[in-house]
Amino acid sequence: MANMNRRDTVFQFKIELLGVEPQIWRRIQVPGDYTFWDLHVAIQDAMGWLDYHLHSFGIVGSSVTIGIPDPDGDDPADFRPGWEVELREFFSHFSPLGLYEYDFGDSWLHEVCFEGAYEAEAGVVYPRCLDGARRCPPEDCGGASGYEEFLRAINDPTDPEHDAFLEWIGGAFGPEKFDPSKVRFDDPGERRRIAFHG
Repeated sequence: MANMNRRDTVFQFKIELLGVEPQIWRRIQVPGDYTFWDLHVAIQDAMGWLDYHLHSFGIVGSSVTIGIPDPDGDDPADFRPGWEVELREFFSHFSPLGLYEYDFGDSWLHEVCFEGAYEAEAGVVYPRCLDGARRCPPEDCGGASGYEEFLRAINDPTDPEHDAFLEWIGGAFGPEKFDPSKVRFDDPGERRRIAFHG
């Protein structure tokens, strides 16, 4: 891997949303020169999240936390901004596992498993989503337990929350629906510009 040019290398990850059954997961490939901010954007787009909330990464075997700096300066001592840290600094075959948390209120935890570094294919645009299963939960549904309650209610017309949940979600929700070919990835630099500079 060390001999491969960063621009000619892609990193492959399997992203699994924890605490939800059946499993919701994605397999993605991203450019080898990506930062953790870039990976954050790719995970958001592949999973189907809307990037409304804060996030952080932790790496198994490391005390470092990676994410968006707290403007009040309350970050842990080992905190680093995501856009300053390249993936290759932490992910390798010797250090393949990370944890990505999105929305500290609902606390959606994702296992991030590094599956390898590969030579980029000519003519292929990265990042790309190779595979996956099941639709991402709706934003702000209350975490894994709230999502379970939401699914139960929308599938039971006698549930007192049935009509309210369907109206909230726009009339219908198909939890099994996912097509990797429909995933579209935003430019992470543009997403950062919008997020922090309006």
